[in-house]
Amino acid sequence: MTVLLGAVITVLLSFGVLSAPVPYVVLGPGPTVNTLGKEADKEVIQISGTQTYQSAGQLRLTTVKVAPETKLLPAIAGWFSDKEAVVPRELIYPPDQTEQQVEQQNAEDFQASQTSAETAALTELGYPIQVTVSKVTAGGAAESILKTGDVITSVDGKPVKTAGDLTDAVRAKPAGSTVTIGYTRGGQAAQATVSPKTVDGQQRIGVEIEQKQPHPFDLKFDLEDIGGPSAGLMFTLGIIDKLGADDLTGGKIIAGTGTIDDQGDVGPIGGIPQKLVGAKDAGAVAFLVPADNCKEAKDNAVDGLPLYKVGTLDEALNALNALKSGGTAPMC
Repeated sequence: MTVLLGAVITVLLSFGVLSAPVPYVVLGPGPTVNTLGKEADKEVIQISGTQTYQSAGQLRLTTVKVAPETKLLPAIAGWFSDKEAVVPRELIYPPDQTEQQVEQQNAEDFQASQTSAETAALTELGYPIQVTVSKVTAGGAAESILKTGDVITSVDGKPVKTAGDLTDAVRAKPAGSTVTIGYTRGGQAAQATVSPKTVDGQQRIGVEIEQKQPHPFDLKFDLEDIGGPSAGLMFTLGIIDKLGADDLTGGKIIAGTGTIDDQGDVGPIGGIPQKLVGAKDAGAVAFLVPADNCKEAKDNAVDGLPLYKVGTLDEALNALNALKSGGTAPMC
């Protein structure tokens, strides 16, 4: 009886320890989503007002599943798993932020990734960003020179492709110098010389600007329960595929990940090992890897899933073309 009682107590103690929470989270392969298809019976990328095209293949974004409340037993299992990773909780949920705050930031990053994806895709499709004057400051350097609605095209002969291009160029000028602003007004090109003024220690020409990207159709996204910025690249490719007559997929299932900015530069992300597993499970035959993630991807390569190195949107498009035509493209 004593031996039996001791065994029962040991089991109970073990059960209590193994079910105790630990300061770690388990990362596993999350769902993948075809940006060219539907989720919950709704198109992920919704375009109206212009012709769209159907592809024979798929362009899948990849995600990581996070178990925020981890007990010791699942953590031990994760340490021995080829598909999961166990990391300190503070890496995912910083001590100075609540879970709700982290989730809110992830939602905002996801929204920003869609905006940048739209910008990069439309630029690639021939709808450039327009840096437009939204207000001329009274008493500012550009008063009586520039007008609301002017589209700024250059500074000292250098193209202005984003609002930052204009701001950086003006701020870089020494005090007392002038800048030549190229602009269009009512469709007519013109130039003007402006003498920036020093305001709060910085050179300014006295205009407020906004970025516009006119296009004759409506575009929006409909995808829930995903956060973070890492879907940017695959959203961008999805937009280009749906609006272009050329099928980027070549009938294949292509997965990938990576942030993207307005200029089409692809940035690194986290969770590469889990995303590779998720992509393979979804039937992908190739994976687009941000250039800065290549070493990690190679170290966690999955059999039968070639890794294509992409640092820009153009490189991603070249990789897809190589997959479709049987050509070559940089690999990790």
